Amino acid sequence: MSQPPLVAVSDLHTHFPVRKGLLRRRVGSVRAVDGVSFSIPRGTTLGLVGESGCGKTTVGRSILRLVEPTAGTVHFAGSDVLATRGAQLRRLRRRMQIVFQDPYGSLNPRMTVRAILEEGLVIHRVDTPAGRLERMRRALERTGLTAAALARYPHEFSGGQRQRIAIARALVLEPEFLVLDEPVSALDVSIQAQVVNLLADLREQGGLTYLFISHDLSVVEHLSDEVAVMYLGRFVEHAAAAELYRAPLHPYTLALFSAVPRIDPARRRRRIVLAGDVPSPARPPAGCRFHPRCPLAESVCREVDPPATRADGHLVHCHMAARALDRAGGDTDAAAAALAEMLARSQDATLAAGAGS
Repeated sequence: MSQPPLVAVSDLHTHFPVRKGLLRRRVGSVRAVDGVSFSIPRGTTLGLVGESGCGKTTVGRSILRLVEPTAGTVHFAGSDVLATRGAQLRRLRRRMQIVFQDPYGSLNPRMTVRAILEEGLVIHRVDTPAGRLERMRRALERTGLTAAALARYPHEFSGGQRQRIAIARALVLEPEFLVLDEPVSALDVSIQAQVVNLLADLREQGGLTYLFISHDLSVVEHLSDEVAVMYLGRFVEHAAAAELYRAPLHPYTLALFSAVPRIDPARRRRRIVLAGDVPSPARPPAGCRFHPRCPLAESVCREVDPPATRADGHLVHCHMAARALDRAGGDTDAAAAALAEMLARSQDATLAAGAGS
């Protein structure tokens, strides 16, 4: 019998009010997260990818209640996170931690590393002073730093070392679940691999569960067991990492993957250039939210929100992908190849029309 997932999110919405006028009346909402559902089994990593502004970070912060969701449910180890209050919520938060994107902004420059790491231990009333010191030393050692760092300030470290301190701050409480909010995007490329390998090692050693948020598809591929692609507050595709990278089905996912540089010519994809910009999350388009930029959009895409289509655990929200899967008899590889060919023909036709004019 399979174990229940450590994290289970159902129909999560997080909207931020838009106010105008002298009386600050509410005139609308920014739909940062607009109905996402997923689960993360214990000891695995879910990668969450998409363009900036699509709602990835808000998903992570909503799970931890760093921002309050508007609707939906979040369960952690069987506990209803959104219904929990007071001391019970504090105990739950000790088991869930976050590593922020910017190691320069997430560490208080006025505090020593010891004060930064000890803050969470004091708030949660963990151990004696001697026991806390040992926990801090152990957390630093797990991230590749020494106890000598405790007496120093953040400005005395490089960017990679600061991010290791931020990871140690999350680990010092010995959590089960980490939200990793683009933890390597602010680092030099030479340092990124070290931090990604560190996170992989920590997961193996401690049985940690990750929600890994990033726009770097190569990093996500290396670390994730499953990958969800997000666009304008919603998931458009979700599958096992190997399956998604082999056979992406949504036109948006195909466009994202086509932009990834590949050394191996056999793995390169033809570049798909999307027109226009991401619509405002305060006024999302009707029908499929991707249709204003989709080269394959038809009238049904503009009018009907695409339902979820499943094929061997591969979930996609797209009318064109559903049609391609139906024609391919549920073969995701054949459907992905057909969609890629359709996108290539559409782009050729657009370029030819532009040249002719």
